Amino acid sequence: MVAAADGSEDGRPSRRQWRWAALAAMASYIDAGSIVAAAAGLPLWESYLGLGSTTVGLLTAFSSNAISAAVGALVGGRLGDLFGRKRIYAWDLLVFAFGIAWIVFAVNLPMLFAGYVIVGLAVGADLPTSLALVAEFSPARSRGRLLGLSQIAWCVGPLVTLLLAFALAPLGVLGVRIVFAHLFVVAIVTWLLRRSIVESARWQRASGPNPMAASRLRDLATPANRRALLFTGSVYLLWNIAAGTNGAFLPYILQRQGGADQATSVAVQSLSFVLTTFAVLLLFMPLSDTRYRRPVFAVGALMQVAALAAFVVLPVGIGAALVNVVLFGIGAACAGESFYKLWSQEMFPTVLRGTAQGITFAVSRVVLGVWSFLVPVMLSSAFGLRGMSAIMMGMLVLFGVIGVVFMPDSAGRSLGELDTAHRPSGSPQRT
Repeated sequence: MVAAADGSEDGRPSRRQWRWAALAAMASYIDAGSIVAAAAGLPLWESYLGLGSTTVGLLTAFSSNAISAAVGALVGGRLGDLFGRKRIYAWDLLVFAFGIAWIVFAVNLPMLFAGYVIVGLAVGADLPTSLALVAEFSPARSRGRLLGLSQIAWCVGPLVTLLLAFALAPLGVLGVRIVFAHLFVVAIVTWLLRRSIVESARWQRASGPNPMAASRLRDLATPANRRALLFTGSVYLLWNIAAGTNGAFLPYILQRQGGADQATSVAVQSLSFVLTTFAVLLLFMPLSDTRYRRPVFAVGALMQVAALAAFVVLPVGIGAALVNVVLFGIGAACAGESFYKLWSQEMFPTVLRGTAQGITFAVSRVVLGVWSFLVPVMLSSAFGLRGMSAIMMGMLVLFGVIGVVFMPDSAGRSLGELDTAHRPSGSPQRT
């Protein structure tokens, strides 16, 4: 049996496990924080640097919201399976801080673009390794609870970022630079604190003396792993287009089409993250490791469909935005990235956990990058916000159906048990 420090069959999480989970969750803080900082500052960078709609779309497409994060996750997830979780997450935050520095001091488009790309690569590499580590030291019946911290961090990061952007709005571009500078400080402090976290004992046992031989890419082609890749990839891709659009473009939409000023648009978006935080605490974390997974997910998916409907049937403005953020904020806690993160740990063997999540994350973020490039163009065309929202509604309906119908029966089961179920025939068993 695996020791409690890295994921026992039962038992409550220890104080050390909570601390390690919180430090690993900071990957989500800086990921979402950097996305929202870019979104809040997008209109200001547009004016300051004289950017056109095509350039705005390209900048967003290659940010930590999309393509650069995809590349980072693809590479970082694979390296984490081959060389260990700690080797990746211990150093990528320094790369993140380096990228943030380019944004803070940007005086032209190349500097800003370089910073966005470096930041995206770093957060992409951190996420699959950090989440795998949390799952691998979590007790079986508290895995969702501990992984829920990453979703809390994913909300707190944007919330702090948006509140800073709101308070610093009168400073214009200087305010945006300060917002990004706070992420630099968070990254350095987290890097220092993470140095106390040890390597995943479960990964060490599963990979054995030759991780290259244990983590074989061809094992992803087994029927169980193919189904898991298709399931987790589909739900994250369909959900992430809607969530990524809300996160990256809501202030932009409200200012360009709803007549709101910078401070008001930032304040409205902040409400969504407040609601998601409380919903994760009160719904996802207590219920994600129980038999209530399916109804919680179904209700969350329906709420998010209704959230997009607000932009289809209501006039663009603060009223429609408030309906959207309330429904989407609560719904996303019950059905969205939180379950994607959980299922990505439960449905793949330890030696391929980071690789598989890197693949699905990368595909989703690349597609989101292409979509993000088109968003400003769609918004400025006859197609408009209503047409774009209607498409995203359809995606969320499909997302809900796939999640409810094909949800795995993995709640409360240990990773050791799940690893055995996923092991290809003829593979050696490690304990």
